[in-house]
Amino acid sequence: MFDKEVYISRRKRLLEQVKDGVILLMGNSEASCNYPDNQYQFRQDSSFLYFFGLDKPDLAAVIDAETGAETIFGNDVDIDDIIWMGPQPLIADQAASVGVAGSAPFAKLADCLKEAQKKGRTIHYLPPYRNHNKILLHQMLGIGFGELKARASVELIKAVVALRLIKEPCEIEEIDKACNLGYTMHLTAMKMMRLGMVEQELVGIMEGVCKSGGVMTSFPTILSQRGETLHNHNHAGILTEGKLCVIDAGVEIASHYCSDNTRTLPTGGKFTQKQKDVYTIVVTANDYAREAARPGVTYRDVHLGAAKIIVQGLKNLCLVHGDVEEMVAAGVQGLFMPHGLGHNMGLDVHDMEDLGENYVGYDPDQTRAKQLGLGSLRMARKLVPGHVITDEPGIYFIPALIEQWKREGHNAQYIDFAKLESYYDFGGIRLEDDLLITPTGSRILGAKRLPITVEEIENTMYTD
Repeated sequence: MFDKEVYISRRKRLLEQVKDGVILLMGNSEASCNYPDNQYQFRQDSSFLYFFGLDKPDLAAVIDAETGAETIFGNDVDIDDIIWMGPQPLIADQAASVGVAGSAPFAKLADCLKEAQKKGRTIHYLPPYRNHNKILLHQMLGIGFGELKARASVELIKAVVALRLIKEPCEIEEIDKACNLGYTMHLTAMKMMRLGMVEQELVGIMEGVCKSGGVMTSFPTILSQRGETLHNHNHAGILTEGKLCVIDAGVEIASHYCSDNTRTLPTGGKFTQKQKDVYTIVVTANDYAREAARPGVTYRDVHLGAAKIIVQGLKNLCLVHGDVEEMVAAGVQGLFMPHGLGHNMGLDVHDMEDLGENYVGYDPDQTRAKQLGLGSLRMARKLVPGHVITDEPGIYFIPALIEQWKREGHNAQYIDFAKLESYYDFGGIRLEDDLLITPTGSRILGAKRLPITVEEIENTMYTD
C-alpha cells in the first residue's frame, strides 16, 4: 500500500472528471474452490485497490461526486473471526489509513444506495466481473443480471481508464520490482530446462520462484512445445530434442503490480538452422517495436511496422511472395501472427480489460479493425509518457488455420501453401518484453533484459 496521500490525490482527480451523482466502487469477496471454507487465494479488485489500497475482502466504497464525502463499507471482525484470523484493524481505522473519514457496516451500503435512488441521483458503477458482486448489485440497485454490464457508467469507466493508464512513479517502481522477479523466474527456467523433463516440472520450478518473492502468477503460466496454440496451458508434454518451448509467464508481487514476459527456448539448448531463421525474424520485430514505441506514435502503427518485418522475413524464406506493403495491407501476417503486438499492463496483467478493451486500448478517433491479428490488437492508442505496454510479436505455424486459408483461397496469391507443409510440426515463437513509454522513447522494465538473441539464449541454457 502506498502513502495515503497517493490515494487521496487519485480520488480527488477522479472527482474532477465525475462531477455528479454517487460513485460506487466494489471490492471483491473471497470465492470458494470446492467447499465453502476452502477458498481460492483472495485477489482484490484492481480499481478498488487503485483508489483505496485496502487489500481485504468484503469492502465497498461510495464517493458523493457533488460533496466529496467518502465512506468505506465493511464489517468489523467478531470473536469467531479473531479465533481463526487473529485481531484485525477496525473498518474505521482502515478507512482512516487511506484518508477516508467515513465508515459504516456493509449492510448500510444498500440503504445508502436506495436513498440516492429515491433522490433521482445517478449511481456510477464499473462493469462487474465476479458473480458475487453481480448478485449484490442486482439486489441493491434492482438491475437485471443481463443489464448490469450495459448499465455500467461509461463516464466512470472513461475516468478510471484515463487515470490508471498513465502510471505514477510509485507504480513504475513496483512494476520494475515485478519485472525483476519475473526475470529471475524466466532465467531459472532457462538454466534448469533439461530433455526428458515433463513440462509441468518446469512450470512448478518457475512458479516456486514466483511464490518465493511474490503472491501469485499474474496469469496461468503458458509453457508448451506446442507453441502454435497461443495460450496453451497443457503441461503434460515431455521435453524432446529438436522442439521449441514457448514460455509465457509473469508474476504479481505483494502490491499486485504485474510482469509479463515470453521467451521461446530450444529444448536441447541449441537452435536448428530452420529455427534460427524464423526466430531471428521475431527478434528483429521485437527490437523494432521497442525502438519505434515513443510518445506521439500510435501502437497500431508500431504493430503494422512489426508486421512488415515479419512479412519481409517470411518472404526471404520464400514462404510468401509479393510486395510487402501490399501483403500487410491484405493481412497476410495474420496467418502467422493472429494476435496483436501488445497490451497495457499494471495492476492487471491485461490492465483494465474488465472495463472494456476498446475503452482501454483505443483512442476516441480509432476504430477496431476486423482483420485477423490486427483486430486482436488490445493496445492501439497514441503513446504518451507513463504508458506501460507489452511488446510481443510472434510467428506461428497453425496447421488448421493454414489449411483453412488454403481451402478458401484466402490471400492465395501471396502464400506458398505447399512450402508451408514442411512447417506443420514447427510450433511457434513469441518473444515478449515489458516497456515503459518515456518522454524520449521507451525502456524495458526491470533492471535487466532477459536473454533474447540466439547467442544469448544458447549461452545461457545448459550452463552451470
